Amino acid sequence: MTNKNINNQEVLKSTWTESLANNQQPDGKALLAHLRTVHKNNAGFTEKCPSTCRDKAGRNSYEWLAEIVPNTDGVRVLDLACGSGPLLKILYDRNKNLRLKGVDMCPEELALAKARLPDGVVDLFELKAQNLIAIDDNSIDVVLCHWALTLMNPITPVLNEVSRVLSSGGRFAALVDGPINAAPKYSDVHNLIYKFVQAKLPKYGEIDLGDSRIRSTDRSKNLLKEVFPDAKVNIETSVVFMEGPVTEVAETAAGFFYASFILPQETRSIMLSELSNLLAIPKQSGDPERQGRFSMPINRIVIRK
Repeated sequence: MTNKNINNQEVLKSTWTESLANNQQPDGKALLAHLRTVHKNNAGFTEKCPSTCRDKAGRNSYEWLAEIVPNTDGVRVLDLACGSGPLLKILYDRNKNLRLKGVDMCPEELALAKARLPDGVVDLFELKAQNLIAIDDNSIDVVLCHWALTLMNPITPVLNEVSRVLSSGGRFAALVDGPINAAPKYSDVHNLIYKFVQAKLPKYGEIDLGDSRIRSTDRSKNLLKEVFPDAKVNIETSVVFMEGPVTEVAETAAGFFYASFILPQETRSIMLSELSNLLAIPKQSGDPERQGRFSMPINRIVIRK
């Protein structure tokens, strides 16, 4: 799976960004159109950073989330907002007798998912998470969602649909942003990127993508309890990181932030230069080029219905 160099991206313009520029509150329809534009033009981009970053045990965030699925033949799994299919591929490679489904609202992402998996091993559907019309009631044992809940608004219909399709005793597990200060320099990376974006769109950040409650451990737990009142909600925090040539690390890290697509090329290049300086590891004798390190906090939410 390839990831375009962020320096070569077109400046993103959408009704969502136009609303921010006009000091207006964008609605859910504008958010969907904005996300659709990003993924149409850059299908597959979201997987590079989380696939590259690993925790102390050597797992990336897809692998950590996949551990929730029992390695038992016939388990029915739904990957919600499956994107280009990295999580589905991990599950299929681990156990070819799982019954896998994936949904995503972007046909370009689904095309990549279809291409990376053997024919017929996964049922893929082009659907919005708020209306999973192709999935029957009580038909799924495990619903997984990798880093997409934070982009969904309204979020309550999504959680209601998850509850509807889950079987009794089924599990819902999602990977979302962890506490911003849990990973070294992560808040600095966030603030640096947003500094450049807010110079162009001052409301960006004050109004962000999705429902902000999902980005807060306490608020997300309260939200989930509203839909799953009798379920136990468990939230675990971890940190993943990557190292390598600092310019590559900076480009990969910045490319995971949707905000970075708003920047024009010249501004984006300046931002990446500053980000490289921030992430640089002090050079050791014999290093052929400057190295960098990026760390990212993650939360794994697990609910048993």
